[in-house]
Amino acid sequence: MKSSAFRQTLTLVKKDILLELRQKYAFYGILLYIISTVFVINLMIDKPEEKIWNALFWVVQLFVAVNAIAKSFVQENRGRLLYFYSLVHPRSFIAAKLIYNIILMSVMTLITMGCCMLFLGNPVTSFWYFLGVILLGGISLSLLFTMLAAIAAQANQNAALMAIMGFPIMLPLLMLLSNIAKSSFITVYQPGLPKMFLMMGSMDILIIALSLVLFPFLWKD
Repeated sequence: MKSSAFRQTLTLVKKDILLELRQKYAFYGILLYIISTVFVINLMIDKPEEKIWNALFWVVQLFVAVNAIAKSFVQENRGRLLYFYSLVHPRSFIAAKLIYNIILMSVMTLITMGCCMLFLGNPVTSFWYFLGVILLGGISLSLLFTMLAAIAAQANQNAALMAIMGFPIMLPLLMLLSNIAKSSFITVYQPGLPKMFLMMGSMDILIIALSLVLFPFLWKD
């Protein structure tokens, strides 16, 4: 049973990746959004100081996550969802969406980092630490918005609803990520880092658990 669920999940992940490769306009649209947004920020404030750079990076990450992940359920129409409902277990379906969006958001995170360092300068002193933090942050954002997109898909696939529902959870998560990333710009040890990492990891585990438990009930509707 477990091997069957794993195969179903893997097949659905491959399906989403193949669709993304065939419909490149969606990927290029998000890529254009990242480059144009960071370029406009550069025209407005040139090379910002460290705190502003860090804040702007996570704001861009937030909007990239909303735009990239909302379409993962928008592209699944009612007929296709009904077809998948007859073939795969709902937990395999939502697990595949979580994995695919983690991969997509990791790629977008690396692109965002490259654009920010290219156009806004590079104030990061601990590059590998910053890289690890932003990848973990990208995973957290992808998990959160995947769950919210699954809920919003039941309300006529309203992407605005996803953003509204995510606002109360999104703010503390962004503040947490911003505080963790601050250590990338200073050489002094920042107290409380292990606790903040533990909070972020606990939040991710909670989101995954909620997605796997709640989605089968949502899909029945």
